[in-house]
Amino acid sequence: MYSCQQVLVNKNYELIAILTFLCEESHKLTNMGIYYGRQLFFKFHKTLGKFDFEKVYKNNYHYKVLYSQAAQQILRTVAESFRSYYGLIIAYRKGKITDRPRIPNYRKKGGMATFING
Repeated sequence: MYSCQQVLVNKNYELIAILTFLCEESHKLTNMGIYYGRQLFFKFHKTLGKFDFEKVYKNNYHYKVLYSQAAQQILRTVAESFRSYYGLIIAYRKGKITDRPRIPNYRKKGGMATFING
C-alpha cells in the first residue's frame, strides 16, 4: 500500500529553485510525450504502449534531468491518458457513449507539473 506525505518547504530559496526547475522539466516532458502521441495518432493511426515513450525519450535532456523513476512515471501517465482515449473511441463507435471523445491536449506553456520523487 502506498501513502503520500506532504512536506512543507520553508523559505529555503535553493530548495525552492530546485523544485521549481524539476516541476518545469516535468511539464516539458509531459508536453513532449503528448506531442509524440498526437503525431503518431494523426499521421499513422498508431497506438502506443506503456513503455514506448521511454524508448523514444530516454536520451532526451528533459528525461535525463529528472530522476529516472520520476521521468518514467510522467511518461506512463501520458501513455495512460492515450490508452483511456483509445478506449473511449471504441466505446463511442459501439454507441456506449454519446459525446465524441477528445484527444489529450497539451498543457499550457510555462507551467509546472507534479512529479513523483520516490
